[in-house]
Amino acid sequence: MRILMLGNSFTTANDLPGQLAALTGAEVVCHTRGGARLAEHLNPGTRLGARTQAALAGEHWDYVVLQEMSHGPCTSPGSFFASVERLCAQIRTAGAVPVLYATWAYQEGGAKLAAKGWDYETMARTLSEAYRQAARENHALLAEVGEQFLERSRTENLYAADSVHPNALGSRIAAETLASVIQKHKEN
Repeated sequence: MRILMLGNSFTTANDLPGQLAALTGAEVVCHTRGGARLAEHLNPGTRLGARTQAALAGEHWDYVVLQEMSHGPCTSPGSFFASVERLCAQIRTAGAVPVLYATWAYQEGGAKLAAKGWDYETMARTLSEAYRQAARENHALLAEVGEQFLERSRTENLYAADSVHPNALGSRIAAETLASVIQKHKEN
């Protein structure tokens, strides 16, 4: 099994790809850049986009994981939905299954959340609803990592010191959630 992961630092933190490979037995390849949005993966004029477009057109993948920039579904929903739609179409044309890696709100009480002037619950719900809608509209699998963070962050520390990225436990939860979704799909 081969898995391509498209995203940014949330995808590579704490060797999430290595953890996913260990849990699934798959070969996992990443196309990432810190701060990248899904739209960049569609743009062959960028190094990341050219690499992603070549991989989707010329290599075999079983699953392609899509992770948008952390606040993208909140601040640029039009771009998020359009990018997911276009990427899912390309992924299906390539014979693979799209998986949306639904991320989490910034840590409650953290500086980044305060700087944006956002409320934790609102950011969490907005992200969750956007990813659910995108998965539904594009018939994509959905790994609801953000929901895991919402449920568990009150009793467990899931965040790195920056209050945005996952710590080791947060990345482990992400890997387990992604692996579970992929394995359930394979069994059906």
